[in-house]
Amino acid sequence: MKHIIFGGDGFVGRHLAPKLLADGEEVVVADIAKSDLPHYRNVRFVTCDVTDPASVAAVGIGADDMVYNLSAKMLSPIQVRAKRHDFFWPVNYHGTVNIIEAMDRAGADRLVHYTTDMIYGHTVAYPMTEDHPVAPLGEYGLSKLETETLAAGWRERGMRIALFRPRLIIGPGRLGILEKLFKLIDWNLPVPMIGAGRNPYQFISVFDCAEAARLAWKAGVPNEAYNLGSLNPPPVRRLLGDLIRHAGSRSILLPTPGWAVKRTLDLLDRVNLPLMDPEQYLIADEMCVLDVSKGERQLGWVPQYRDADMLIAAYDEYRAKKAAGSAPAAEHVPAE
Repeated sequence: MKHIIFGGDGFVGRHLAPKLLADGEEVVVADIAKSDLPHYRNVRFVTCDVTDPASVAAVGIGADDMVYNLSAKMLSPIQVRAKRHDFFWPVNYHGTVNIIEAMDRAGADRLVHYTTDMIYGHTVAYPMTEDHPVAPLGEYGLSKLETETLAAGWRERGMRIALFRPRLIIGPGRLGILEKLFKLIDWNLPVPMIGAGRNPYQFISVFDCAEAARLAWKAGVPNEAYNLGSLNPPPVRRLLGDLIRHAGSRSILLPTPGWAVKRTLDLLDRVNLPLMDPEQYLIADEMCVLDVSKGERQLGWVPQYRDADMLIAAYDEYRAKKAAGSAPAAEHVPAE
């Protein structure tokens, strides 16, 4: 049996592969590019573009193999409205189709697949359990939701597919939209909040994400969906205030009328000058907190990292890279 990680050179994959190696497993990473990571001494790499069915087939899936799909286009870099469908769907949806169809031809029936909490859209019930209504607010969430619909059909045909819905994944090597926040703090500028900052903001560590994928394999790949998020996320105001104090910055937190900021961002989006994706700002002042207890009950998964610690660690990495004269966001991290 092999463990095949599509998108395995990306953010979660580069932490999942060493975990599987530590369990004594054979690991194959299939991705469009290869980084200089130490675990490649013991991992086989196969160049693969998931948007190309022939490229996926050439990976060589076997009937007994365990497959992980971590390939994805993310909300960073921000796309203008007209380009979003063509940006997200080829990898997020059609890439998933290609992987599952290749598995079917090979007789493989176990898949761990990452989607997103963005499938939920606006908060209807708090905290959000896995049976929360789904109503994505944009192409990214919709492309991921359609992969869940796809998975449901293949489950009926005998596949075992475990789905994970993470909040914003944070950890070494990825900054995304956080880089804009860190620059404001470095420049001692006001940090605007959408709303008063009383609502919590929830991250999830990349390390916790990798462990969830490993535990799903260990549990026999349940045909279930699981939320992934931190425990007890603090209010935005406290989270950002602690970061500003850690940075020694003179920045102040600037509450704003949420409705007015959202309408302004809507206008900028309509004229192709987006500062954020609507899927980010439309829920920014809502009580968007995932209930993650199902993962503990069924997989034994408990998140180990606190939101404040994760944010401070990301800021410290940003500062270290800036001091070294390297671009913080230049690293190849195409996947979840």
